[in-house]
Amino acid sequence: MVELEQEVERRRLLGPESAARKALIASSYHPARPELYKSLQDAALAPEFLAATEYSTSPGAGLEGLLQRLETVSEEKRIYRLPVFTAPFCQALLEELEHFEQSDMPKGRPNTMNNYGVLLHELGLDEPLVTPLRERFLQPLTALLYPDCGGGWLDSHRAFVVKYALGQDRELGCHYDNAELTLNVALGKTFTGGALYFGGLFQAPSALAEPLEVEHMVGQGVLHRGSQLHGARPLGTGERWNLVVWLRASAVRNRLCPMCCRKPDLVDDEGFGDGFTREEPTTVDVCALT
Repeated sequence: MVELEQEVERRRLLGPESAARKALIASSYHPARPELYKSLQDAALAPEFLAATEYSTSPGAGLEGLLQRLETVSEEKRIYRLPVFTAPFCQALLEELEHFEQSDMPKGRPNTMNNYGVLLHELGLDEPLVTPLRERFLQPLTALLYPDCGGGWLDSHRAFVVKYALGQDRELGCHYDNAELTLNVALGKTFTGGALYFGGLFQAPSALAEPLEVEHMVGQGVLHRGSQLHGARPLGTGERWNLVVWLRASAVRNRLCPMCCRKPDLVDDEGFGDGFTREEPTTVDVCALT
């Protein structure tokens, strides 16, 4: 009972503590790459990613046509990959992240499993980078790829960068995400090992039988359902930085919490919170999730 009360208190403080860190960073931090804090430009995005988005927003676009413009890692598991960012943009973002890491600014932990990395909303990169990435570019793709998982109804996200290095986090245990969909983009640097592995959906009784392994490719993003069990193999050498975006659709999660598989009881929070809304949005078919 004491541990439960402590966890409830920890979660209650997450929002206020994060807001305080964000305010201090906004007032005192001096970026190394200030151009990153301006609106996301097409030049930062890989030509293949722009082409896939352009197709997805064109009249008559369909799933079959989109699949010709990206890599299907697993048709059964509905895992896809395509280039997202250019190499220069990945390098610029890494320079900014390392600059922030070396500063004396307070840093929130990305999640309960990753001890090293950056919460992008605290750094001030949500509005200029992640929100336009979700609204303008990812949603047209996910609407075709995952219509049954809220892919066309994304209305919030949680974005963070995770870092793996020797002497720090080296691997990530099997888990599923608090998200309807997840984008995982490898930013660099030079590394060996650390491959992603995927099982089945977490509700499945033999979900980790014969896991699928996916190697990281710098600049490329892997799209998958949040409920897909996955993890990261141990890093061999070097450093690996990845941008992870949990994509959320309140039209889905208002009916069924992706963590407990029950209708949620809502508590007010700042910003996106955990992606639920008090106003009921238009609902979508979530039969594939239940």
